[in-house]
Amino acid sequence: MPTYVSLIDVTDREVQNTQELASIWGEIRTEFEQHEAELVDSYAILGQHDFLVIFDADDHESAFKSALTLRRHGLAGETMEIVDTDDFSHLVDEI
Repeated sequence: MPTYVSLIDVTDREVQNTQELASIWGEIRTEFEQHEAELVDSYAILGQHDFLVIFDADDHESAFKSALTLRRHGLAGETMEIVDTDDFSHLVDEI
């Protein structure tokens, strides 16, 4: 199953209560499952972006729907497919 990462910026929602922001992760996890995806992990981060979300999805369509789920919750971001470095090594060896 391909793995994806989203670098998230909180933009569309006015977060007046940090508990409210923390509570949406359960909803997001459930909605990801409805799109044949699994929320693997999420982190609050310092720097240019606010959160890092890692998820697995069956295919690009599932990944796209999952990225839209984040957006629907006011979490704008950039989503990319990632490849484990061991798998990447095997790809390079094949070239």
